[in-house]
Amino acid sequence: MKHLKFSLFVCLFITTILSAQTKDITLEDIWKNGTFRTESMDVLHSMANGQQYSVFNFDRATRSTSIDIYDYKTLKKVKTLVSSANLDAIPYFTDYTFSDDERQVILATNEVPIYRRSSLGNYYIYHVDDESLSLISEDKIQESTFSPDGKKIAFARDNNLFVKDLSSNETVQITFDGKKNEIINGITDWVYEEEFAFVRAFDWNADSNKIAFIRFNEAKVPEFSMDIYGSELYQTQQVFKYPKAGEANSVVSLHLYDLETKITKAVKVDKAYNDFYIPRIKWTNNPDVLSAQYINRHQNELDLWMVNAKTNTSKLVVAEKDEAYVDVTDNLTFLKDHSFIWTSEKDGYNHIYHYDKNGKLINQVTKGNWEVTNYYGYDEKNNTIFYQSVENGSINRDVYSIKLNGRNKTRLTKSEGTNSAAFSADFSFFINTFSSATTPPEYSLNSAASGNLIKSIKDNDVLSQNLSDYKTSKKEFSTIQVNSNDLNMWMIKPADFDASKQYPLLMYQYSGPGSQQVANQWNSANDYWYQHLAQQGYVVVCVDGRGTGFKGAAFKKVTQNELGKYEVEDQIAAAKQLGALPYIDASRIGIWGWSYGGFMSSNCLFKGHDVFKMAIAVAPVSSWRFYDTIYTERYMTTPQENASGYDDNSPINHVGKLKGDFLLVHGSADDNVHLQNTMRLAEALIQADKQFDWAVYPDKNHGVYGGNTRLHLYKKMTNFINETLGDKIEKQEEDKVKEVKIKG
Repeated sequence: MKHLKFSLFVCLFITTILSAQTKDITLEDIWKNGTFRTESMDVLHSMANGQQYSVFNFDRATRSTSIDIYDYKTLKKVKTLVSSANLDAIPYFTDYTFSDDERQVILATNEVPIYRRSSLGNYYIYHVDDESLSLISEDKIQESTFSPDGKKIAFARDNNLFVKDLSSNETVQITFDGKKNEIINGITDWVYEEEFAFVRAFDWNADSNKIAFIRFNEAKVPEFSMDIYGSELYQTQQVFKYPKAGEANSVVSLHLYDLETKITKAVKVDKAYNDFYIPRIKWTNNPDVLSAQYINRHQNELDLWMVNAKTNTSKLVVAEKDEAYVDVTDNLTFLKDHSFIWTSEKDGYNHIYHYDKNGKLINQVTKGNWEVTNYYGYDEKNNTIFYQSVENGSINRDVYSIKLNGRNKTRLTKSEGTNSAAFSADFSFFINTFSSATTPPEYSLNSAASGNLIKSIKDNDVLSQNLSDYKTSKKEFSTIQVNSNDLNMWMIKPADFDASKQYPLLMYQYSGPGSQQVANQWNSANDYWYQHLAQQGYVVVCVDGRGTGFKGAAFKKVTQNELGKYEVEDQIAAAKQLGALPYIDASRIGIWGWSYGGFMSSNCLFKGHDVFKMAIAVAPVSSWRFYDTIYTERYMTTPQENASGYDDNSPINHVGKLKGDFLLVHGSADDNVHLQNTMRLAEALIQADKQFDWAVYPDKNHGVYGGNTRLHLYKKMTNFINETLGDKIEKQEEDKVKEVKIKG
């Protein structure tokens, strides 16, 4: 007995020493303490001189914000352009925008979010020359934007557009019919903001004398309402226009306002559209010619129009069609000769094209069985285009340069992982952001001509050092052949992995069209959670199945008209293959996901009831009939045209197959994937007499965050995983302790 006591003491002593060297990652580390926070460079702006850049900085000691100017060559701070510590009117600002001549800066403060990308705020102009400050409007406004000559500001308020003359201080209202939930001028409606990813629907021409804007008539769009419970005796309601699949969209129209004549004209294009969107407008270098992208409701026909503001005539210069859908491009660039650069996946992969001003193809600039993933710009002096692509493997990103004629392609980044660039205004330098699964973000100054490193700017070596104290596992990248496709996969095993033992498996996926989760980049918060689970004895895996991105249009668009069919088949097949591995316990396989991933995890548990023991679905779509027009109809057309596509793969219609454990989570104020999805799924489960667990987070949106919310959510999910998959893990740990005692 004495011997056993002594041995146990020694064991505990050694364990204490080892634990100091290999600390466990806790949920508090991830979502409360900021233990793994990375250093970053915020709101980077290249100054017009091409030799300096500005950065948004936050001083934690004084709680102030500043715009600091740095020199590219030395990387030393040249000066602080403006600091809120020196501004009586602004305790802090949250964003900034320069005028073209950089003698004025718009500073944003008191910003209040509306939806995902939109906000209301107070905006000031900081005058660099005399260091003075002027308020643009006493009211909270949206999208304050300098005219190119810097003499005026356009902004939106109460669904109308205004222009302020900065010399006279006079503000002129240019639209008058704006009305909440009915007419919006120059600001996108909810569904455009969410799915076409822009808020400012107006644009200045080069001469600063015309504004083009889109008008949204959402009078016939059905309303959606959400209860906001707050802390008062009675709840309030948020009511907004939300067009669900097959329902009425906003009627959009394009308009031109002339600041000299004060006349607004509606733009007419020479094509009869029955139902359409205007996802992009952009003035060309010619101050009288506006470009506008029009796309039909099915989103399989995209037209680029050139509109002459003087004659109010239009010319169709590019027309793209696809059996599935055409992606809207953000990469339209106009050259001095009025030719333009355009990106398209019309040859099966996303590539760069050069057209003349009339839409005649000059040449395809990039070619190959790989995708261009970002377009950085055109260096006119050196006739060079800069872009990012996956040519070095679909899970990696590199920065390249290529001549406009498609020759002299050069890979500018050297390290394998995820590289992204921010170029100087004259394209002489770029700041590269690099990370991989093993390297936290590093920021470096590089030569745009060669890609060679000039200087390191910022790294996260402190984070790397701190992480070395924690017990972590390598994220292993591979492919798995499923349904005749090589699918990208990563796997995280316990640090003390023993191939002779069996482990429970948790699968994570998102699976939405064009998405990617298997990428060679640094950790997100979820990655630390997966490390936390691995520490407890789980193997965690992610597989990007058919429908995901960066492997060509055919791979991505195979899910067209049947969202949730092939993606679910791939996850179930992958789980079966993984379950056959000697170190995976096939009786303990779970899957989880958020949003589209929640739709997927629900379907996988129901349809794959013989494979999956449990699933967690956070903010899931339970039927695409409940989701918005632009996203859903892009991949499914309308419910009226494709009823079986909507219903055959709706989790609601497969609840009767549920055998395992199911956790359903939603935020009650989710304006994106409405709580309706979870309520209808819950009701279907109840009527099918299927037991399940669920949680609704009061007044939380699609991100389910705020205060202690994320920590609470991940504790709940971790506990659920332990209760449903971890039953043998506890037994294994007990056996380990017994083994230590016996050996002692």
